[in-house]
This record gives sequence, C-alpha cells and structure tokens, in this order.
Amino acid sequence: MNGNQEVFRRIEKKYIVDEPTYEKLIKKLDGHFVKDRYYKSTICNIYYDTPSHQLVRNSIEKPVYKEKLRVRSYGVPNDEDMVFVELKKKYKGVVYKRRIEMTLAQTRDFFAGKEVPHDNPQIENELKYFLKFYEGIAPAMYLSYDRLAYCGAEDPSLRLTFDTHILYREEQKELDKGIWGKELLPAGVRVMEIKIPNAMPLWLSAILDELEIYPASFSKYGTAYLNEFSEKIHKGKVISCA
Repeated sequence: MNGNQEVFRRIEKKYIVDEPTYEKLIKKLDGHFVKDRYYKSTICNIYYDTPSHQLVRNSIEKPVYKEKLRVRSYGVPNDEDMVFVELKKKYKGVVYKRRIEMTLAQTRDFFAGKEVPHDNPQIENELKYFLKFYEGIAPAMYLSYDRLAYCGAEDPSLRLTFDTHILYREEQKELDKGIWGKELLPAGVRVMEIKIPNAMPLWLSAILDELEIYPASFSKYGTAYLNEFSEKIHKGKVISCA
C-alpha cells in the first residue's frame, strides 16, 4: 500500500471570501484549527470531459447527482513523479471521492487502455468503466491554485482550505507543461472550503454567521468553462454547445 487515503466520503461547503474577511476569520479560528501537515501547496489538475463538455455542462445545471474525473499533482511533476487519478461524485450534497496513485508516465498508459500495476483493482475498474461510459473523454482543461490547508485541533477529520491564484487554460493540457494560464478570480479573493464528515460544528456555524460568510455555489472548472465559452461566443467561434 502507498499510505495515501484512496476513498473519501464527506460534505463539502464552499464560500467566497475577500481579504479583509479572511483576516478576521483566521483570528476567530485560532485555537480551533491547526495547520495541516501539508499546510501550503500548489495543486495542479487536468479535468477530463467529452467533446461536447457533457460533464461540466451537467455540473453547471446543479443536478442531484454529478461526477467528474481529473488527474491531480502537487506542484509540476515529471514522468516519474506520483500523481492521483481521481473520480469524484456528488449525490444530495455528499461527496464521494475515489482515487489511485501512479506516476505521470503511467497515467498516459492508463488512459490509453493499457494495464497499470496497482493494489486497488476495484477503484481501477470503476475508472475504466467511467472511461468507457463517456465516449471520447479526453483532457479538457488545466486548472491550478495555491492552497492553505488546516484541520480541526480536536477533530482532524474537520478540514478547512483556502485557494488563491487560480489559473486555467485550454491549451497544453498536461501537468508537466508548467503553472500558467488565465486568472479565474480577482486578486485578494479566496475560495474557502469546509470539509466535514457529517454536521458542521455549532461553534463554526456561529463564527461564519457572525462574519456574514455564507455558502456559495462555486465550481472552479465550471466557472472557467463558462468564461471560455463566453469568450468564444464573443469572438464568434461557437456554433453550438450541443
């Protein structure tokens, strides 16, 4: 076994916070949260989709069930570095994530239909089924961001993250091509995410209410897709999104 967690089940709540609100919140949370062992990281992703962008368009419609596939690395990897192939599903507000770890070079073999040695064949079979079900699925967008991560001082399963410097691009959709692209949000704006196994602690709800921080329906990939789609319409490059 590689020692990394491969199966996740949790509730994820997203919020958009500006810099002044972030500073106030961090002071309020002192003593409740501690820095995660991977406190500071740059996360890079390749999102996969069909030629008609079926997955992201379905997600934007906010259905009861949605799913997505991505390959994730921490920093810019080379062929021998380990990355995660992740299948993420959301049903009635609960997120289920399953992932396997392999080298960047092995991901190319895996998506080409070749066998890749792994110790969790169940997850690998789920991924293979997903790839067969969505015909023509391929890399659709690169997306990266800088993350600060915290976990609960008394309950490590309670997690809090802040993402900034969110970049995206539709060209050179490979993790080893570097961290660059278009900025998704204005400077000073952070995407905050609270990840909990069940109900949110009352003390945390009270702090959010006091600072008037409310949940926001926000998808990085979805927002980036809409930005690109709008830009193409403006330039007259889109005929149909069907």
